[in-house]
Amino acid sequence: MIKLQSKNKRWKRSLRSIINLGYHLPIAAFWTVYYRYPARKLTTIGVTGTDGKTTTSSLIWHILNSSGRKTGLITSINAKIGQKEEETGFHVTTPNPKKLQQFLAKMTQEKSQYAVIEATSHGLDQYRLLGTNFYLGVITNITPEHLDYHQNMLAYAKTKAKLFKKTKIAILNRDDKWFSYLKTTIPKKNKIITYGTKNNADINPKKFSCRWPLPGTYNQYNCLAAVAAAKALGIKDQEIRKALKNFSAPKGRLEEINLGQNFSVFIDFAHTPNALKNVLTELKKQLPKEKKLIAVFGCAGLRDYKKRPLMGKIASELADLVIITSEDPRTEDPEKIAKAIARGCLPKKKKKIIIDRAEAIDFAIQQAQEKDIVVILGKGHEQSMCFGKTEYPWSDHQQVKKALKKVLNRSPRAKPVVLAFRSVHSPTDE
Repeated sequence: MIKLQSKNKRWKRSLRSIINLGYHLPIAAFWTVYYRYPARKLTTIGVTGTDGKTTTSSLIWHILNSSGRKTGLITSINAKIGQKEEETGFHVTTPNPKKLQQFLAKMTQEKSQYAVIEATSHGLDQYRLLGTNFYLGVITNITPEHLDYHQNMLAYAKTKAKLFKKTKIAILNRDDKWFSYLKTTIPKKNKIITYGTKNNADINPKKFSCRWPLPGTYNQYNCLAAVAAAKALGIKDQEIRKALKNFSAPKGRLEEINLGQNFSVFIDFAHTPNALKNVLTELKKQLPKEKKLIAVFGCAGLRDYKKRPLMGKIASELADLVIITSEDPRTEDPEKIAKAIARGCLPKKKKKIIIDRAEAIDFAIQQAQEKDIVVILGKGHEQSMCFGKTEYPWSDHQQVKKALKKVLNRSPRAKPVVLAFRSVHSPTDE
């Protein structure tokens, strides 16, 4: 049985390589040539990793623009070119080669100097970033994700490391478990800059004292990565600090929705075990004693099924009430996905399966009492949800606001609760 599984994995890898080389590579090459190698006219910065890519990319983009360096941005949320924003597509982080080269060409037309690009493992593996030749590469972290595609962690890490093939500067997370391996993949002639919370990192909270603009240790890593990138690009410390002061998190990243209710509601894109743990841990820290943390989430269909019970376990360990719902089930049975998540939940913790995501959000908000925290996870900024092979319009933001209005309309308007996050700052920043 083990031999059969091993052969099956090798066959899948071989087939994927054939498809990538025979199909994805020629398409990427065509569009790169068609748009006349636009990346050659830009200083390109690539950001990869399991979690934190969008926030880190947005931080770098913000610092560069704030310091007078005209910069374009391509993330899972959108593409920012000059004063315009353009959609990148449904459930897409790294766009297809045509769109990517088109965006880069528009940046050159807008006289941008830099381009910050969020690079996924799929995008790197499928040659979507061909011709980009990143000057600087950043990696946030590597934790289990997309193992349905990569099959094991080493293959996943190797794919992430493709970002550094032609970079001049590599920015690595010194505290990450995969740091030692990633370091061996960097060509010797290239410069390595490390960041982390410990003293052995080149950029750490003691060496760069600052009041970080975002809550949570995980966001401190995102900020440190952006600081390391900015310093490597020659931006002065005072310019970086000034930019960080007025940075706002991207849409759907621990975003609070406040319509005057007396409890807190957040929307977050967390859809990996690591991100789920980070967000719930941070919210748990802010929860007043004897108050509830209510989490609403699901797992995507046709994606890594092994993480489903783990997500249930993490959620039930940290939240007081877990509501399991749909999240892009695609052609899978959403009830089957929900039950797989529920199997991982701790038996003594409260959990409820509500397949309809709108009903799940309504229920969560109805359950909330004064000073409780409700967090809706997994969709974040996304504007659609996939059932079968069809994308239907969907917005967690709209549904949360609808649910809050229902609650507020049938109860006296109470004094709103503003959740005051403790600022994350270095010991020397007083």
